Amino acid sequence: MSWILLFIAGLLEVAWAAGLKSSDGFTRLWPSVFTIVTALGSFILLAMAMRQLPLGTAYAVWTGIGAVGAFVFGIVMMGEALTAARVASAALIVVGLIGLKLSSGH
Repeated sequence: MSWILLFIAGLLEVAWAAGLKSSDGFTRLWPSVFTIVTALGSFILLAMAMRQLPLGTAYAVWTGIGAVGAFVFGIVMMGEALTAARVASAALIVVGLIGLKLSSGH
């Protein structure tokens, strides 16, 4: 269950990062509200997952999901550049996440 909570927390991190971009520096009301709500949800689920998972693993996986998810979201939804170097870098993050999951013992 902790891994599921952590995964959802990571997806909410992607959501709040996208909301933060859309909030235009917290000058737009509804994107700002969305950002705050999804960030709070992400932190709460991360805290719940950390009850069972090691700190380093949980935090690294949470930020990794957020980083790779924001990377993909930026390319698909915001027209950001897709280059071989960026894809290779994101792939290294994914490999690290898999390694952390496999070596966590949970």
